[in-house]
Amino acid sequence: MESYEIPVLAVKGLRKQYGDGCSYCSGPKKEGLERNFCPQCGTVYACQDISFEVYEGEILGVVGESGSGKSTMMSCLYFDQEATDGEVYISGYEEGKSNILRQSRQQRRYIKNHLMGIVYQNPEKGLKMDFSAIGNIAEKLIAAGHRNVSAMETRGKALLQHVNIPLFRIKDIPRNFSGGMQQRVQIAKALSNNPPILLLDEVTTGLDLSVQANVLDLIKGLQRELGISIVVVSHDLAVIRMLADRTIVMLNGKVVEEGLTDQILEDPQHPYTQQLVHSLL
Repeated sequence: MESYEIPVLAVKGLRKQYGDGCSYCSGPKKEGLERNFCPQCGTVYACQDISFEVYEGEILGVVGESGSGKSTMMSCLYFDQEATDGEVYISGYEEGKSNILRQSRQQRRYIKNHLMGIVYQNPEKGLKMDFSAIGNIAEKLIAAGHRNVSAMETRGKALLQHVNIPLFRIKDIPRNFSGGMQQRVQIAKALSNNPPILLLDEVTTGLDLSVQANVLDLIKGLQRELGISIVVVSHDLAVIRMLADRTIVMLNGKVVEEGLTDQILEDPQHPYTQQLVHSLL
């Protein structure tokens, strides 16, 4: 499969720690850690040498319990937090040859506005709750350099209709929407500049089951239609099973297993993955 030769997103040795470390915990094997925490100096190793690739049109699942480092990893990829170390390459940025973590603030802003979209677990992180739904999309378009008001309005209406927000509500503020509708507005906003990469961080957590199913169907449909590459983080294996082609399993800031989603669910190798899969049955 030729399109699978060059990854759209390549992450190599991504690390994020809170604290300076000490002689007790900062050796290569970090033998003094309790889970991912140093009891001597209090340093937390939230992400420890995380590496993976995402290919064109692929959905990569990232699964793990709360505190496993999944959301920290997403924050580092979207520049919400500064990674401690590591390399991240995007094929659409300088032919995938420049580590985006080492770029200037201006270049990072360009990458966020043109090459990536993100949907957060908490819509208040991704939306201005007192801007209208269409105003939120316009904000993202303006950040990417768009200035034609009627073109932005047309794009905003099309996107909101696409994610099943009724036209008569596009001037409403997200604060007045249900949780499921807020997530759909976030998805529309994240897709406004046709980014090749979409990051989804626990997007169905806290939603009713029927609403979860609608949001997941929407994501699957958009991915098929747009051919976009998606990284989807969840602690819920049922979500990963529905969406992801391949999956990585995280525990204590490390990747402990990776493979095709079906393979991981049918024949998990790591004891933690076995426990996860068993809890789903």
